[in-house]
Amino acid sequence: MKPAVRSWLLHAGLSIVAVLTMTPTVWMVAASFMSPGEASSTPPPFLPAHPTLEHYAALTDRLHMPVYFFNSFLIASSVTLVSLLANSMAGFAFAKYRFKGRDRTFRLLLSGMVVPAQVTMLPLFLMMKKFGLVNTYVGAMVPGLASIFGIFLIRQFVRSVPDSLLEAARMDGAGEFRLYRTVILPLCKPILLTLALFTFMGMWNDFMWPLIIMTDDARYTLPVALANLMGEHVLDLELMMAGSVITVLPVVILFLAFQRHYVRGIMLGGVKE
Repeated sequence: MKPAVRSWLLHAGLSIVAVLTMTPTVWMVAASFMSPGEASSTPPPFLPAHPTLEHYAALTDRLHMPVYFFNSFLIASSVTLVSLLANSMAGFAFAKYRFKGRDRTFRLLLSGMVVPAQVTMLPLFLMMKKFGLVNTYVGAMVPGLASIFGIFLIRQFVRSVPDSLLEAARMDGAGEFRLYRTVILPLCKPILLTLALFTFMGMWNDFMWPLIIMTDDARYTLPVALANLMGEHVLDLELMMAGSVITVLPVVILFLAFQRHYVRGIMLGGVKE
């Protein structure tokens, strides 16, 4: 087969897959602008006959979606900032400091990645209850403040930083924290952006833990509020699609804005032992 024909077939196949993948998302956005009941007709239209914003207005006025949006943004952004600090410090320590039990501790951490998160939710909830953190923003943030995957990602990247560079900085009088702040963090920018994107999207889309830890609906995040919306307005398909658009849109914009750094960070994080 000629290279030109092979390239054309490859691009055609990828285009078909892209269209099939994007079709449900495009219809979700289109349905959010349809008139009440229009999306439930048979067969359902792909585009709205008379676009309307009444469902978005209803979400804002009747269902307090701005409050849920604020809750999600507060939790996701706070967890992202704290986890970047904690994970980068831990990853730096595991990569460049020699201390007793370092490798054994790291292997123990890695073994925790095979434990399903659902298994740890009950003991974690009991701990939050004992500390009085149930139905608080802090309680919702605790599971994401540090992650084994984040530590592993940072460690793998920092291992590629030459020890001679760190020794030169120490000889110039740089303390350990200054070394971390002025040498390690700037070099880790691509991998930190990747980890920030992972963390923010994970916390933004998290459903199970906020549902467990939050008892007041005024503190619900968007995924939990959307689940309640589906239960209360199961026949109002257009309203549910509008809620889905509001929930998905921020992370889509964030991913598109940082996709170049995301791909670069994933490639840089694959440093071999």
